[in-house]
Amino acid sequence: MSQVTPAPRSPGGGAAQGSRVSARTRLLAAAAECFYDRGLSATGVDTITAAAGVAKMSLYNNFASKDDLVLAYLAARHEEWLELYRARVNPVGDGRSGVAAVFDAYIDHAQMAYQHGFRGCGLLNAAAELPAGAPGRELVRGHKEEVQSLLAGHLDDLGTIAADDVGPLAQQLAFLLEGAMARAGLEGDSSLLHRARDLALHIVDSAAGR
Repeated sequence: MSQVTPAPRSPGGGAAQGSRVSARTRLLAAAAECFYDRGLSATGVDTITAAAGVAKMSLYNNFASKDDLVLAYLAARHEEWLELYRARVNPVGDGRSGVAAVFDAYIDHAQMAYQHGFRGCGLLNAAAELPAGAPGRELVRGHKEEVQSLLAGHLDDLGTIAADDVGPLAQQLAFLLEGAMARAGLEGDSSLLHRARDLALHIVDSAAGR
């Protein structure tokens, strides 16, 4: 997965460094809201700095460019999803509950408070605006690959699915999840993800011989 270049630090630290960290946090929060609600291209630097309540110079003190801010936004959104997943997954649970946790994390993300409503997967929405080969697209690809890998790991934990079937089944579940996210985003209805979760568990139970 692509790595976001850390923001340059203020020499001397102290109050100046604390102020810079605060500005970075506000900028990332503003970017997360604006990029999700309006899209990357439609959101300018002036819009983000105004929403963050900081001077434009603060943005360039913390991020080399708007592209750098976009990468930081995508990385933060990936980590946000991972935190939701970690809160859902049971370390001592079985593979079935692990698959459910992946879907539950997407449901939790869909049901977060969005100023202009749920618009689907913020990572895929952003990737659709980026050119092929862009670091941001690679970061989003890495996120989706990690989600599929998590599904594969939980399927393997069941112990009743042939090793050769785990990968294709994980891909099938990932496709189901992404399709549900796309439809839920278009309709602004996160309840569709609950249906996808039920379908996924039915598929898992059938494959596991339950």
